[in-house]
Amino acid sequence: MRYLLRLPTAQNVSWTCQRCLLKERLHATRIQRQYSQSVKSQSNKTKRRRNVVAAAAVAAGGGGFFLSRDVQHYYEAAERSGRVVTTLYACINDYKSTLKNPPESEEEHTSLLKACHKRCAERTLKALESNGSIFIKLGQHLSSMGYLLPLEWVETFVPLQDKCPVSSYESIEAMFVKDTGNPLSDMFDNFEENPIGSASLAQVHKATLKDSGRPVAVKVQHPSLDEWVPLDMALTKFSFATLKRFFPEYDLEWLSDEMQKSLPNELDFALEGSNAQRAREYFSAFPSIPLVIPEVIMGQRRILIMEYVAGKRLDDLKFIDDNGIDRDEISATLARLFNEMIFGEGAPLHCDPHGGNIAIRKNEKRRSHNFDLILYDHGLYRDIPKQLRRDYAKLWMAVIDSDEKNMRRYAKSVAKITDEQFPLFASAITGRDFMTATTSIASSRTASEKEEISNALGDGLIEQLIHLLGHVPRIILLILKTNDLTRSLDESLQTRQGPARTFLILAQYCSRTIFREQMEIISEHGSVLWPRNLFRFLHAWAAHMRVELKLSAYEVYLSSRRVLGLPPVAI
Repeated sequence: MRYLLRLPTAQNVSWTCQRCLLKERLHATRIQRQYSQSVKSQSNKTKRRRNVVAAAAVAAGGGGFFLSRDVQHYYEAAERSGRVVTTLYACINDYKSTLKNPPESEEEHTSLLKACHKRCAERTLKALESNGSIFIKLGQHLSSMGYLLPLEWVETFVPLQDKCPVSSYESIEAMFVKDTGNPLSDMFDNFEENPIGSASLAQVHKATLKDSGRPVAVKVQHPSLDEWVPLDMALTKFSFATLKRFFPEYDLEWLSDEMQKSLPNELDFALEGSNAQRAREYFSAFPSIPLVIPEVIMGQRRILIMEYVAGKRLDDLKFIDDNGIDRDEISATLARLFNEMIFGEGAPLHCDPHGGNIAIRKNEKRRSHNFDLILYDHGLYRDIPKQLRRDYAKLWMAVIDSDEKNMRRYAKSVAKITDEQFPLFASAITGRDFMTATTSIASSRTASEKEEISNALGDGLIEQLIHLLGHVPRIILLILKTNDLTRSLDESLQTRQGPARTFLILAQYCSRTIFREQMEIISEHGSVLWPRNLFRFLHAWAAHMRVELKLSAYEVYLSSRRVLGLPPVAI
């Protein structure tokens, strides 16, 4: 029989024929194959899932890195903003409390107000130092505004002139690669890691060029400025706007407006290099002024490479005296330099001549002087319009001649000053009290006069001055700033002649400016030989020569004393 029977046993109670058994085996094989494929498919899916998870983990990690950087930035931004806001409102509350119930005694009121000035200035100093960046720059500017701020604020901010941030060498190197595409080693044989000088916006390193071996000064912007300047400028604007809201009489928004305009120029080192080159070319025509402006080798937005020229600060009186340099000659050179910048035809005006931007070195090779003045930091320059320059010259001639009528006339022409504002404006431009400004401007400022001016600011004049300065043309503000800084430099020299010689030099430049204008007017009306034009010429020439001869006689007198070995005359 084709079919064999299997008898049931105790071990196997089931039975199957051979054909059925074969089908069963084939079915089992298919099931096994399907299971194997299923397992393999599941394994592949598991691998793919693991890959996806791994990729997601990497992406999440990278995203977390960038997210952490964003979080850090926002955290630091909140910290910076918090410092400014809390300091601002603490000062506002302090002033409000102090001014709310003034004591009957004027002396006690003055004492309380001075103490409030000091507390608020110290709070603000801490916030400025903690935030750094442009806040240091703002504090430095405020420390030079003795004509506007109470003495307690000015004196508290003075340390900011020498207390500036220092960026790490690693951050400077990374910025150099980012901006130039090359490491420092490609351009320099040697690059000193520690800066030789640091300021609020930049620091300077000494280096040696690779090709020529020439020593250079490399000015590099603090890398963090790119991150914080927009926020810091907004905080500055907010602070002055808030101050105005609580104290409308203290409208200092013009300060933040000027910063908004000036700071982008100061942060553009390519523009600074262009300014330096222009000033260098202009003053090459004036060999009598012993001025050195370092040559610019390369300028980019955040990097400036210059000729290395070192010197000592102007207030280093020991260096000056030890090297036989006449302080009075330094004072006269400063007067000629900055008067040329203000009154010279087509001259560029350096608007930030503080003590850190001017140095001095001994130079025995010059004929008329034994020193060089070195001028640094050319980021903030302005050009004075011709007519404004001429009216400003007439204003100063009126001040020197104690001609109050013309002082008022040209104060109105230059800065739109009314008769009511004039006494305050006269004090602002001269740094003297009104009586001195209109009678004997060439006398030296005494300590008591400085104290009287400071007390006057505390007695309500400061509100008037803030209002006045908020309405004069911005170029006049910069000229006033330059005048104030150079006056401070001159006083730090402690000259024996006082300001008499510097005012004679100022008169000389004003007289030349006025004479040039008068000659232009005469030439517009025909030949100088025509009777009417000849009379005009002789009148203008006589007025000009009066000043020239007076200064020349004074210079001859001083030279004679030097030849005879006599000390400069004290005035």
